[in-house]
Amino acid sequence: MQNRSSKRGEKIFSQESRAAKQDSRAMHTCEKIYTDIPIGHVQHRHTGHCRFVHGHNWSLALTLECSELDELGFVMDFGEMKFIANWISENLDHAFAFSKNDAEGLKMLAAFPHLFKPYIVENSSAEGMASHLFGVFDKLIREKTSGRAWLKSIRVGEDGKNFATFAK
Repeated sequence: MQNRSSKRGEKIFSQESRAAKQDSRAMHTCEKIYTDIPIGHVQHRHTGHCRFVHGHNWSLALTLECSELDELGFVMDFGEMKFIANWISENLDHAFAFSKNDAEGLKMLAAFPHLFKPYIVENSSAEGMASHLFGVFDKLIREKTSGRAWLKSIRVGEDGKNFATFAK
């Protein structure tokens, strides 16, 4: 069946053209999860126990998206994502996330720099880390795939019990 117009000038699409139109908007996703990433932090404005220096085994779930699969039929080959694991190892593994406006935390870092692998961010909460890491990993993924794939969302977990998600 071909496309035709009705008496009122409305387009009438065949099933084939409707399916083709839907396919042009289709997106593929995949998810890669990194677990057991020890990171310390403090919530300096918190009134409860999170105001104390503490740490978590963090997890990061990255959802990648693309409109066209690669030549192997993947959004991204999981075996080719070692650049993300390497970045995590270099920057986050056994790090301490400091909020950049935490004056006491930054004084602690200045007094004892040998005790920290500092990672300074806008906000060291799970939500703040999700927002920050989205920008980091989206850029890396776009560079690695020459713009064919991107980060759709990131889910940051603290000890497998509490999670924050950031998506664009």
